Amino acid sequence: GNAVSYGPFRKGQAPGGIGPSEDEILEDLLIISKHWNLIRVYNSDKDTENILSVIRKNNIPIKVMLGVWLEKEADSSKTQLNVTNVLKGIELANKYEDLLAAVSVGNETQVFWSWHKMNIDKLIRYIRVVRNNVKVPVTCADDYNFWNKPESKKVAEEVDFIVTHIYPLWNGKTLETANSWMEEMYIDIQDHHPEKYIAIGETGWATTYNPEKDGPGEQGSLIKGEVSLKAQEKYLIELNEWINEKQVTTFLFEAFDEPWKGGGEETSPNEVEKHWGVFYEDRTPKESFTGFLKHIQNK
Repeated sequence: GNAVSYGPFRKGQAPGGIGPSEDEILEDLLIISKHWNLIRVYNSDKDTENILSVIRKNNIPIKVMLGVWLEKEADSSKTQLNVTNVLKGIELANKYEDLLAAVSVGNETQVFWSWHKMNIDKLIRYIRVVRNNVKVPVTCADDYNFWNKPESKKVAEEVDFIVTHIYPLWNGKTLETANSWMEEMYIDIQDHHPEKYIAIGETGWATTYNPEKDGPGEQGSLIKGEVSLKAQEKYLIELNEWINEKQVTTFLFEAFDEPWKGGGEETSPNEVEKHWGVFYEDRTPKESFTGFLKHIQNK
């Protein structure tokens, strides 16, 4: 049941810019493989191809849920970008079929708050193109607040299984109510889609945030629970117990802190998007993860 989201970008690196070297990717994957055997990546590009190549060349025991990133098609350049990503996804899915668990087409493109919300029929067309050209299962990832809506049934009909994101922290929950609320949301999606297997594609607990960044949709207004290393450790312990009990494939968000997120160097170092990892950006484990590992070893 335990899986993890993997963004390979270190300080000074970002998607579409400077990417990690093969040696850096290998270092990451050897760390990850000690704790997880299933990872999620978010786009089909040169960096993801390098990840797959390193796994194959080094016989690392990790399977991958490949992503195909889709943008809102506000102009022809975005459409071309989407087509490029879809074609690359198909290419990688066929070249590395033995390494893949699934292909996820689109990420949070339908939930009402998405900054890259796209037309649902366009999303479905891309899903169909991928399904018609690969042999592995195909899915679509979105927030629980899309999958619990009637319109989500159109997308659910097109995929082999559902991937949902459920973040207690972003939804104003405290540690005391986090797991029970997540399970409630999960069951609600099951009720909406009883014919589909449902995996949790993202959940986690950040270790730092900016409480002064407030307003609609901002971290300072939405987050009510404690944000700290101690809080992350407690969440990891309780999440692990839930996964083991329910046997639900769940991707922890995420393996490593990613400094490029949340505006990169242009924003405050305590921007929440930079601090969801259970390892620091320098690849040392956070005290929360070390404490979690000691807890499960002592059980």
